[in-house]
Amino acid sequence: MKLIIAIIKDEDNDAVSRALTNEKFRVTFIASTGGFLRSGRSTLLIGVEDEQVEKALDLIRESSKKPEKPQEKRATIFVLKVDKFTQL
Repeated sequence: MKLIIAIIKDEDNDAVSRALTNEKFRVTFIASTGGFLRSGRSTLLIGVEDEQVEKALDLIRESSKKPEKPQEKRATIFVLKVDKFTQL
């Protein structure tokens, strides 16, 4: 199992979250700030099976807007190995 942490622009949050949930991914959203001028960011936490990682990354890539300036990034994404998962 993997945990995807996707830090995206606030303006992309609805489209990205919707694209992921439409494909049955579970998404937890955390409001965050960062980057130049402390602009609004959304941090998405997405738990996926190993074979679903690329599908989730494709959905994030396809549903986020392309940046207006070349130096801007759409998202910062971390994919972490999960040793244990428990729901209580």
